[in-house]
Amino acid sequence: MEQERKKDRFNVSEDKSLRAILSKFGSLLGLLLLCVILTFASDQFLTFKNIMNIANQSALNSLISVGMLLTILTAGIDLSVGSVLALSICVMAVAITKWHLNAMMAIILCLVVGSFLGFINGILLTKLKLPHPFISTLAMKNVAAGLALIVTGASPISGFSKSVQFLGSEKIGLIPVSFILVIAVYAIFHIFLNRTAQGRYIYAVGGNPEAAKLSGVNVSKTLVLVYSLSGFMAALCGIVLVGRVNAAFPLAGLNYDADAIAACIIGGASFMGGSGTVWGTLIGSMIMAVLRNGLNLLGVPADVQTVAIGLVIIGAVYVDVLRTQAQKKAKTNSNSNTNTNTPVNVKA
Repeated sequence: MEQERKKDRFNVSEDKSLRAILSKFGSLLGLLLLCVILTFASDQFLTFKNIMNIANQSALNSLISVGMLLTILTAGIDLSVGSVLALSICVMAVAITKWHLNAMMAIILCLVVGSFLGFINGILLTKLKLPHPFISTLAMKNVAAGLALIVTGASPISGFSKSVQFLGSEKIGLIPVSFILVIAVYAIFHIFLNRTAQGRYIYAVGGNPEAAKLSGVNVSKTLVLVYSLSGFMAALCGIVLVGRVNAAFPLAGLNYDADAIAACIIGGASFMGGSGTVWGTLIGSMIMAVLRNGLNLLGVPADVQTVAIGLVIIGAVYVDVLRTQAQKKAKTNSNSNTNTNTPVNVKA
C-alpha cells in the first residue's frame, strides 16, 4: 500500500514537472518546431537574408505587443493601440510638414501624444469606474481613428528626412536597427517588471487587485501607468513604421491590436492577469512573423493567410483557457490535499 502511494506521488510530481516545462518553454518549442517544418518546406527559409527579414518584419508587432502585455498582466486589454499609433504619427507628420518642427522635436511630440492617449485610457478606466478596459479603449480606438483622419485630411503624408526614417530603415552591420531597438526595449521592460517595485505591483494588480490594494498598492496609479506605457509603445512602433514606408497615413495600425494580443497569449500571458513574461511575448511575436514569412515563401494567397492567422489567434485563446482551467484544478487539488493531511483535534 505504501509503495503504491509513493508511486502515485512520483507520477504526480513527474506530471507537474512536465506541465511546468511545457508551460515555461511551450512557446519556444512551438517556434523551433515551426522553423523546422518551414526549413523542410522551403529551401529559402533558413538563409541569413530571410532570418534578418523575419527579424525586421517582427519588429512592429514586438514593440506594440510589449505595451499590450502590460495591460494583459493587469487582467485588462488595450484595443486602441492601432488607432493611437495612427494619430501619433499623423500629428508628427503634420508637425514636420506644416508646422516645420525639427525631426527630433516631432519624434518626441509623437511619443508624448501616444503616452497622453494611453493616459486618458487609464483615467477613463479608473476615474469612471468602468467594469472593464474593453469599453474605454474601444471608445479611444474610434476617437483616435477619427482624429487621425481629421488631422491629415484623410490623406497620407510622405517625404521625411533620414533622421525620421532611421529606426525603420537603417541597419547596423547586417542587423536591422528596428530589431536592435526591440531587444533593447525588451531588456528594459524585463528589468522593469522583474527588478522594480512598480513592476511587481503590475503583477499583483493582475493577480488579485483587492489583495494588492490591501497590501498598500495604489491600483489606480498602476493602471494609469500601464495604459500610458501602452500608448507610448504604440507611438514608438509608429515611428518605426514611418521610417520603413516613409509615410504617415491615418489608417495605419488597423489590425495591430489583434496581432499584439495574439503574440502575448501565444507567449504565455493569460487574460486572467498576473502571468506572462516579456521574453515569452517576444517569442509569440516571432511565431507570428515566422508563420507569415513561411506562408509567403510557400506562395499561400493573402486571403488564406488572413484565415490562418485568425485560426492561430483562436487556438492561442483556447490554449489560454485550458491553461487557466488546469491551474485552477491544480490549486483546488492542492487545497484539498492540504485539508486532508491536516490533523483534526477532537475534544473528549
